[in-house]
Amino acid sequence: MTDASQTPVPESSADSKIDAKPQPLVVTCPKGLENLLSDEITELGGAQVKIGMAFVSCEADQQLAYKLCLWSRLASRVLWPLKHFEGESADELYKGLLDIPWIEHFSDRQTFRVYFSGSSDEIRNTHFGALKVKDAICDYFRDKTGNRPDVDNNPDISIHVRLNKGIFSVSLDMAGESLHRRGYRQSQGMAPLKENLAAALLMRAGWPKLMRQEDGALLDPMCGSGTLLVEAALMAADIAPGLLRNQFAFEKWKKHQLKEWRDMKQDAEDRKLKAQDSEVELTLVGYDMDSSVLAKAKDNARRAGVAHFIHFKQQELAQLTKEKGLPETGLILCNPPYGERLSDEVAIGALYAAMGNKVKQHFANWTMGIFTGNPEQAYQFKLRANKQYQLFNGAISSKLYLYDISVGSSEKAKAAAVDKQNNPQKDEGPVKLGEGAQMVCNRLKKNLKKMRGWIKKQNTDCYRVYDADMPEYSVAIDVYGQWIHIQEYQAPKSVDPQKAESRLRDVLDAVPVAFNVDREKVVLKQRKVQKGKRQYEKQDQQQNFMEVKEGNCTLYVNLTDYLDTGLFLDHRPIRTEIEGLAKNKDFLNLFSYTCTASVHAAVGGARSTTSVDMSQTYLNWGRKNLTLNGLNEQNHEFVQADCLKWLETAQTEKDRYDIIFMDPPSFSNSKRMDDVLDVQRDHVQLIELAMGLLRPGGTLIFSNNFRRFKMERDALKQFNIDDVTQESLPDDFKRNTKIHQCYKITFPKAQC
Repeated sequence: MTDASQTPVPESSADSKIDAKPQPLVVTCPKGLENLLSDEITELGGAQVKIGMAFVSCEADQQLAYKLCLWSRLASRVLWPLKHFEGESADELYKGLLDIPWIEHFSDRQTFRVYFSGSSDEIRNTHFGALKVKDAICDYFRDKTGNRPDVDNNPDISIHVRLNKGIFSVSLDMAGESLHRRGYRQSQGMAPLKENLAAALLMRAGWPKLMRQEDGALLDPMCGSGTLLVEAALMAADIAPGLLRNQFAFEKWKKHQLKEWRDMKQDAEDRKLKAQDSEVELTLVGYDMDSSVLAKAKDNARRAGVAHFIHFKQQELAQLTKEKGLPETGLILCNPPYGERLSDEVAIGALYAAMGNKVKQHFANWTMGIFTGNPEQAYQFKLRANKQYQLFNGAISSKLYLYDISVGSSEKAKAAAVDKQNNPQKDEGPVKLGEGAQMVCNRLKKNLKKMRGWIKKQNTDCYRVYDADMPEYSVAIDVYGQWIHIQEYQAPKSVDPQKAESRLRDVLDAVPVAFNVDREKVVLKQRKVQKGKRQYEKQDQQQNFMEVKEGNCTLYVNLTDYLDTGLFLDHRPIRTEIEGLAKNKDFLNLFSYTCTASVHAAVGGARSTTSVDMSQTYLNWGRKNLTLNGLNEQNHEFVQADCLKWLETAQTEKDRYDIIFMDPPSFSNSKRMDDVLDVQRDHVQLIELAMGLLRPGGTLIFSNNFRRFKMERDALKQFNIDDVTQESLPDDFKRNTKIHQCYKITFPKAQC
């Protein structure tokens, strides 16, 4: 295979004349940047500029294509068109590609790579499409030269083919590697911004205008690897972002015009030197609490040639203040943590609140720009955004909020801070809630008052207080000891997303007041339809296990790391009944989850318990629950297995059980299973197999939470089936009678 880095530029490229014929160039960009990119292309000389979804097209000659690669701060790729032709089949694609004179663009000694997008009835995936393109190009060269070029991940030539609405579009990628990769960022933090997105944020926030002012300043209080600051410095110092790259793909293109490119590049170098000679003065400041991340930021700035413009300092957000030397006006711009993990919501809210408070205290007459993938928490800044822009950080829908910090709000924040410092014990009085939040708070207090006596009788410190009692506030709120667990149900598409966000903010404001708890002890999760791997995806890594009381048992719950907490509160009566029935009985727990029913059976004096689940994590959790109650594993077995397969195998074993509890998921396609599990389709088989392990006189308790579940009684008419759903619902769940369905299944007396 040819080494792309060693492949020489074709000799003819330096002597041929540049192609001045305009071409319908396609320039791609991250979604949301199209308007900015359109303005940039127009400024650089593009004609007939048109905006598409995540791309902009224009009429451009070869020289403008070079200029876009060198100077665009927003583009991802510059695609030079080779051919458009009709077709949707693999054969039409292959034939159309053979008609392109590839030998005019590169030789069989060079390497290439194919990027394919789109699909049709025959071309169903991009990998297949890319293979057909590769085959056509290689066959073309075999026919022309007797040799074929090699495919390489670091190629000389990058070829893009797009299939859209029956049209194949074939282009050369002029840059090769995406243009956002300037070359300076070899070190980065946990969640870095792409360089072209960072440039777009600066443009939207008004940095190009501010940097030309004598007292313009930029501060990033959570700068991470410094991308925003480096991009700001490159703009202000008039440094072409493409100057930092080692090479562009067009430099190994046969039609490359070496002289014109050298002249253009030299002009960019001259502009860079001119800016340096003019002794550009910039006030660029970056703070971060992590010294290792700051070291990476400094390295990036040094590689970009702008280290002398930026002052980096290790500092926590709590220490944020306007240092000496900072001007009266400026821009604060940052990309704070998004809180993508479900458990981060409240912590991120507290961070945003703290930042808003600090900025108001110390930065009157400044502008603050916040780019966040968690816009529902932006209200915590306690500021009204004067502008906001919808953007995307990769696949994450995000927003840029811009706030003007007024002198009035700054003075008010300062006075509040001084008062708190002078009177740390001062009773701040009742928290003022908005109308919606106060309504939620009143309902929660009313529910708690009604439940007080019932809670004492249950001998538990975990229970449900609210479950969409007011339909517009569609959340479930549970108490776990001193913690509050909020689950937001996914709003239907008919609900305005902004209204849904506003209502959620009302809930988050109301809960700490109603329960008299710190906001840090409130955990928010969003319950959505889980697809694919997300059904089982771990949400966090905090390992915050806490003990809760349920009757005679103590159990571990984890409110942060998983979508569920480890304890299904609606099954409390079922577990309590199992505990009362289990003395000297053999108990089988299928789809055992964290084995809480097994623990109840063991505490109730079961002779043995067997817990079967596919997840070793949950089985280990079950072991911890058993140990927490002073019980060892003797006579208590934990089996990692697909329950359906285990039931089939167990039919030949001698072990039989007096009580079986089975609570399968509505649907499961775990990677540990050969097939999917559908409780409606498979419940007859599951019940028949479970009954095959039940002793005469025993009971199978079958439960599931599929709302449209229908028991196939005719297929199971050999058994007695009693619907005990209503009796199995605890009082705190009776507002939602469809939370689960429960049945007791036994043998007819004649068989016992």
